[in-house]
Amino acid sequence: MPTLFLRADRGLLHDGRRLFDPRSLAWRTPDGTLPDGEPVTPAAAVRWLYTESGGPRVPVGVIGPREATARQVEVAERLGRRLGELRVLVLNGGKTGVMEAVSRGCVQAGGQVLGFVPDPDWRDANDFVTIPLATGIGPARNVLIARASLALVAIGGEYGTLTEMAFGLHFDKPVFALEGAPRVDGVRVMEDVDQVVEALVAVILGLDA
Repeated sequence: MPTLFLRADRGLLHDGRRLFDPRSLAWRTPDGTLPDGEPVTPAAAVRWLYTESGGPRVPVGVIGPREATARQVEVAERLGRRLGELRVLVLNGGKTGVMEAVSRGCVQAGGQVLGFVPDPDWRDANDFVTIPLATGIGPARNVLIARASLALVAIGGEYGTLTEMAFGLHFDKPVFALEGAPRVDGVRVMEDVDQVVEALVAVILGLDA
């Protein structure tokens, strides 16, 4: 991961050559000389992006089964905690299992969770969803999750999770898999939460571009 430079008082993030635009989440060639700035890690830059930059808080989707294993729940909560620490907005289906675990970890770390609930009543969301949206469209809400997310992380899962992963790939979103998630061509299988977070940071900041 490269070292980035942040000039928070002017809302500027750059890598020494390019300037990052928080509104479009894209790098561009600066018009003039880049200002001095404080060296920051990419993770710190992401936290700034989601808290102080004034740019849109595009969510990261975390998907998985309602009936999750103890290990999947543990991993989901750990991932949620890491994303919450970075203040990355988390999007999921708002129900139990992996969705509840990632929501709990995120909120307990100070983050926020957007839940696209399949039911017509927002009260059917789990207790840790901070922004419940009752879609009332059942499993079809999987399309919305895939479309709205900047990237998707699947933790375990079967057919429902598989559809979200497939839609994510169809929409050209990066899709990552953990803890027994379905294996699909184009999905990046990850070893652990640290590797996922590093990959998500790179996606958010366009460091692979």
